[in-house]
Amino acid sequence: MLIYDGFRNIELSQFAAMRIGVPGAETFQSGSLKALILTVLLSVFMFQLLRTVGLRAFSMASETYMSGTHSAAFVTCPNETVAKDLARGIVERKLAACVNIVPAIKSVYEWQGKIEEDNEVLLMIKTRSSKVPALAEYVRSNHPYEVAEVISLPIDQGNPPYLKWIGDVVPE
Repeated sequence: MLIYDGFRNIELSQFAAMRIGVPGAETFQSGSLKALILTVLLSVFMFQLLRTVGLRAFSMASETYMSGTHSAAFVTCPNETVAKDLARGIVERKLAACVNIVPAIKSVYEWQGKIEEDNEVLLMIKTRSSKVPALAEYVRSNHPYEVAEVISLPIDQGNPPYLKWIGDVVPE
């Protein structure tokens, strides 16, 4: 900061100008401090947004998997005939890329106040997470149980080519 003492120009640091009471020195520092605080706050708030955008761009460019894009769904069936019919209908309608039929599971559950034990067949269904509601509706409409089990879990990680295949087979 340059000041004139009546005889000559004297250069002072911002701190020195404030200490001797040069008018405007505090305003300059206050403005700088406000700008610094604003910059820090914007940086903190923008970090999450920029990180998300960056991760998505990297994911698209490198073909890495975005967690939760696909889901594994599970449906129990009373027998293999029902399981095969449901599995075929699910795949034909492109509600899933693959349905595994796991025979001979034992289910123990409470139904209408009574403990039940039944032999069932399990369907393991791999699909897009966005297709789970349509998948659940199809199962409810075509399943013989009064209350069909349809549950799904998001896929966090997996073999990238396999996950890409699911995405290729099952349209959004």
